[in-house]
Amino acid sequence: MATTTTSRLPDRRDALLIAAAAVAVNLIGAVGVPFTTTESAWFVSLELPGFYPPGWAFGVVWPILYALCGAAAALVYLAGRDGAASGRAASAAHVRTALALFGVQLAVNVAWSPVFWGLERADLGLVVLAVLLPLVAATIRAFDRVDRRAAVLLLPYLAWVCFATALNYAIWALN
Repeated sequence: MATTTTSRLPDRRDALLIAAAAVAVNLIGAVGVPFTTTESAWFVSLELPGFYPPGWAFGVVWPILYALCGAAAALVYLAGRDGAASGRAASAAHVRTALALFGVQLAVNVAWSPVFWGLERADLGLVVLAVLLPLVAATIRAFDRVDRRAAVLLLPYLAWVCFATALNYAIWALN
């Protein structure tokens, strides 16, 4: 698998683009926040698994993961831009595919909160996660074809989505 990775540090414009992408993905991820309430009668009535983390953990983990996702997407974009300018190996098709997969998986990610919390459906939340997991894995593979650093930045996100899937399954199974 041919991977294009530049080892140079980003210049100031590129660093601003990476930071803006991290903020943008956090803003997109925040779309689900209004649906999330651990104080609803439905959620309070649920039996939770012993490995359910404290509520504050979600507010710490997700912004970090979304920032990493945004930075990764920006690196892919920059590799495509830089590759087009210099004629290097990051093909426009690989970049487009990687960024399209990223957008689809992000939309599926955002859909989980209205399904799980809004509809109060742990079973359908599990279905959303069953769709999300392979999309995240495919996005990592696609990012790796363009910039290995971007793929590595998505690994904590994949780990958390695996954890979230186990957590959602346990909630569904217990209730």
